[in-house]
Amino acid sequence: MNVAARAKAILTDPMAAWSQIEKDTGDASFLLSRYVSVLALIPALAGFAGAALIGVVMPGGATVRANLFDGISGAVFGYVMSCATVLVLGLIIDFLAPLFSGQRNFNNAFKLAVYSFTPVWIAGIFLVLPGLRFIVLTGCYGAYLLWLGLPRLTKVPEERAANFAAVIVICAWGLLYLTAVAQRIVFGTPGL
Repeated sequence: MNVAARAKAILTDPMAAWSQIEKDTGDASFLLSRYVSVLALIPALAGFAGAALIGVVMPGGATVRANLFDGISGAVFGYVMSCATVLVLGLIIDFLAPLFSGQRNFNNAFKLAVYSFTPVWIAGIFLVLPGLRFIVLTGCYGAYLLWLGLPRLTKVPEERAANFAAVIVICAWGLLYLTAVAQRIVFGTPGL
């Protein structure tokens, strides 16, 4: 799998990409090891660089940086939790699909979680500069990608896809928030 080509396809032409993704064979471990493991590095490394190497300029001109050990530990924690978040989100999608008249299929639910998270990981590059962290909000494009992919991969009726997408997005934000809070508390570094 060409990670860059797939990421570009899902970001620039999502309808065609979802059509191709629907036909893809392969299990969750393949997708986790070939796609997630690569893209989840972006926010982990950028967050490390922003927190431990560049730092935050405080009022008065002082620059505050996380110590190197906490920065590395926080990056590893963020990376692992990013992988775990899409796995849990895939389980949530699979579990909730019948409630929205969809079909349960973990591999398809995991594909939805993974490919919808692509903009979040790509936007993670902005964690490198504390002044640009607000641009991470461009990762919200993932909610749109999720909404487009739900009818194809879970067979949820079009009229119920928006509600299903809203529930999943709320779950995803909750998972991301809990991860960021845990990372900040344990390592003192900004989370995703």
